[in-house]
Amino acid sequence: MRKPVVIGVTGGSGSGKTSVTKAIYDSFKGHSILMLEQDYYYKDQSDVPFEERLKTNYDHPLAFDNDLLIDHLEKLLRYEPIEKPVYDYSLHTRSKEIISVDPKNVIILEGILVLEDERLRNLMDIKLYVDTDADLRIIRRLSRDIKERGRTLDSVIDQYVNVVRPMHNQFIEPTKRYADVIIPEGGQNHVAIDLMVTKIQTILEQKSFL
Repeated sequence: MRKPVVIGVTGGSGSGKTSVTKAIYDSFKGHSILMLEQDYYYKDQSDVPFEERLKTNYDHPLAFDNDLLIDHLEKLLRYEPIEKPVYDYSLHTRSKEIISVDPKNVIILEGILVLEDERLRNLMDIKLYVDTDADLRIIRRLSRDIKERGRTLDSVIDQYVNVVRPMHNQFIEPTKRYADVIIPEGGQNHVAIDLMVTKIQTILEQKSFL
C-alpha cells in the first residue's frame, strides 16, 4: 500500500509557519490533504492543580504529548482514522472535546517543535523550517496576542523575554539543521512556497496520487 506523504513545517512563534502551511494546503485544495497541528497535542493536565497548570511552559518539548501524536500519525499512515484531542487554554489542560480526522494522501504536520523529536522526523518525507528574524517574530506575536487573545503589551513582552526567546534559542533554532529546506520570511516568500508545492506535486505524481 502507498503511504501518505508527510510534510513537517516548523519555525519559531511568529515565524510565519502557519502561513506557509496554509499556503501549501490551499495549493492542494480539492485533493486528499489534511493538517495536523502539534498545538493540539499538549499534555493532559487534569490531574494537576490549576495553580500549577498556570506555570506551564508551552514552548518546552516536555509540554507535548508526542507519544500520542506519533501514535496518531502512524495510524494515519496506515489509513486509519484518529480522534484528535483539543486543548483548552483557559483551563490549561485537554478538553473533553475531540475532532474526528479521516486519513488523507498528504499530511502536513505543523508546530514549533515537530523537528525536535527524532521519532517524528523519521516519519516525515519533507522537513521545512521557516526562518524569520527575531524582531519580526516578536512584532507578529505582539500583534496577534493583543488583538486575538486579549493580552496586555507588558504580559506579552514579559513572556517573550523570559520564556519564548530562551526556549526558541535552546530548542527550536537548533532543529533548523534537520530541515531539508529553510524558508526565509514565511508566508511572504512566494517563490519558496511555489518551489515546495512543485516538489510535493512531483512526489504525489511518483506515488500516483495525482
